[in-house]
Amino acid sequence: MDKLAEIMAHKRREIEPRLRPVRERDLVRFAEVKRPGPSFAQALDQPGRLGVIAEIKRRSPSAGEIKAGADAVEQARRYTNAGADCISVLTDEKYFGGTLRDLWDVVEFEITTGRHIPCLRKDFMVHPLQIIEAAEAGARAILIIVRALNDEDIKLLYASAQLAGLDALFEIHEERELERALRHGARLIGVNNRNLATFKTDLTFSEQIIPQIPSSAFAVSESGIHSPEDAARVRAAGARAILVGEALMKTEDPEKLLKELSEAQ
Repeated sequence: MDKLAEIMAHKRREIEPRLRPVRERDLVRFAEVKRPGPSFAQALDQPGRLGVIAEIKRRSPSAGEIKAGADAVEQARRYTNAGADCISVLTDEKYFGGTLRDLWDVVEFEITTGRHIPCLRKDFMVHPLQIIEAAEAGARAILIIVRALNDEDIKLLYASAQLAGLDALFEIHEERELERALRHGARLIGVNNRNLATFKTDLTFSEQIIPQIPSSAFAVSESGIHSPEDAARVRAAGARAILVGEALMKTEDPEKLLKELSEAQ
């Protein structure tokens, strides 16, 4: 069993005790609430530079401990002050050291400051209940990992996100996954430079796949971006935004690094 399959199997076991039927009206009520600030997709679209999704990630299967014990709100404060366009909050506990409470706390912080930076619930989505949880916490987007799901699962999760008024970031790693994402009408497509089977990272994946993403979809390059040179490579390939976790978690000066990444040419 590869790592992604292991994680998905664990996730299904983890949420099983709290599963319940999710009705359409349970989702629609979130879309009916007018939220201040831009949507996740709107915030990422930054003409003239790369949009930046700054990720709160304490650890990962590939990197091990990144910033053990990091306070999610303090990290969100650093990202907000640094000028992040969006914030990704890992809510998987077993493999990434995050919690759903982190998402609640970060969203509450953004509301309190009046900045309203849109947040992504970064987790391994398998059931519409997780979308309700994300919307309840105030997330503006959820993740759909194409490789980990069959077409019926993708259809259900995407429809549920749309009903709840949430954007969906479709994560892909190879051409056939791009084809599947496009068949489902994906408008936000993230190319993960990390192979989720082996957890090895290579920016070549973005350079190969992003040029094939049609202009009707918004291309994001994810993982393995540590320097302005990395950001420039994926921007040259056609990325309009980047998702950066480990480098921003570790740096002492997130404002400087974030500015350099977003303006990389």
